Amino acid sequence: MRAPRPSKRAVAACAVTVALAGCGGRTDLLLLGEEGGADATTSSSGGDSGSDTGSGSGPESGSDTGSDAGGCPQTACASGASRSCNGYGTQTCSAYCEWGPCSCPSTPGCTPATTQCAGNAVETCDACGQWGSPSPCAAARPFCSNGVCDDPPSCQPGGAGMTNCGGSGSDSCCASPEIGGGTFYRSYPPEANGSAYADPATVSGFRLDDLLVTVGRFRQFVNAVLPPDGSAGWVPSAGAGKHAHLNDGRGLIDVGSAAEGGVAYEPGWIDSDDADVAPTTSNLTVAGDCPSAGTWTSAAGDQENLPVNCVNWWEAYAFCIWDGGFLPSEAEWEFAAAGGSQQQVYPWGSTDPGTTNEYAIYGCLYPGGDPLDCSQTTANIAPVGTTTLGVGPWGQLDLVGELWEWTLDWYAPFVTPCIDCADLTGGGFRVNRGGDWNDITEPLVVPNREGWDDPSLRTRYYGFRCARSP
Repeated sequence: MRAPRPSKRAVAACAVTVALAGCGGRTDLLLLGEEGGADATTSSSGGDSGSDTGSGSGPESGSDTGSDAGGCPQTACASGASRSCNGYGTQTCSAYCEWGPCSCPSTPGCTPATTQCAGNAVETCDACGQWGSPSPCAAARPFCSNGVCDDPPSCQPGGAGMTNCGGSGSDSCCASPEIGGGTFYRSYPPEANGSAYADPATVSGFRLDDLLVTVGRFRQFVNAVLPPDGSAGWVPSAGAGKHAHLNDGRGLIDVGSAAEGGVAYEPGWIDSDDADVAPTTSNLTVAGDCPSAGTWTSAAGDQENLPVNCVNWWEAYAFCIWDGGFLPSEAEWEFAAAGGSQQQVYPWGSTDPGTTNEYAIYGCLYPGGDPLDCSQTTANIAPVGTTTLGVGPWGQLDLVGELWEWTLDWYAPFVTPCIDCADLTGGGFRVNRGGDWNDITEPLVVPNREGWDDPSLRTRYYGFRCARSP
């Protein structure tokens, strides 16, 4: 049976100003009267107690038998009351004694105040049990784990080569500033192979680590891959290492593959590559030209802050996957070094790199600035971040000089236009960029593309840094 309609007297009693008590004691309603178009502004203290039992004239003859002390009919609730709804929200009873809308309109999906990771960002559950907008982790702690921002795994133990980088010697060696995306030319002057602006590419936002991977950081990876207790070590999962923030998780477009009927995307790690990850002390110190200037040591020592070298391409890729990131594409590396559309000659601008190791470690000038004193040993390789004036537009150091850096791509002529792309199909050589501690100045020029090599090569001149989702 429908609840009785409130009498006109009850409605008038509920028409109150903000300063006067009305239906159910509420003081925040100002209602228009319904009879004759007049404003019902008469106030009542306490309303009509009891019931209206007499007959009246007009359409409202009869009796109101169920009103409460404030003049409202007794239906679902008492005016001004509140209750919980949808698990977390609240709703309030109106002046007409009916429940209003729920303050949390959706079904709860999480427990308020809990957090979770969304890539390298933190989502927090709000009071209504809904996940809010992700809050990206800051550059200093760029890795989201268990709902909090932290150092990537390679820096979490702390110590030499992990948390003692920077000018103060107390900063994380894993900081990873975000780089806003944009469009730029991959070929531009000055450049060894021409002077025209050409080969445009578009890069979406990403993070790129401040520094080259240190010996101290790489040691944590070696312990995971080759556990000291002899147990089974870590290997990447098939498909890991993609730029998962791009193309609905499919990653970069592979411009080296003409996929049948459509576009090919980044394959990620391939299981058959597992055998190429063998960062043993022997491989890191004896292979190739590593005996003379390999930075790795079998036990932690005074070289933990040097960039790790003698690492093959697969080990660089696997490290970045283990550390929560991926190898940067060649386009991403060059975008960061060029300052995007600024098209800089060097990461720091156009100033000549000089001979005092302030802008770049090159020409065997470290530590004394005299190439004639070059020992061709680790003494000529500087701790990461030494070149404080050589900072790039987004904060990275040692983008040129120090060590050539492995990138994701196979070497091939540029394909244009390129939008979030890389050449991932295959070939004889993987691309590395930036020059090294023993090079002349020409490889330091950002668009220089003289670096490529067999991915299995271990040499004292090659290192790497990781990229990450924004």
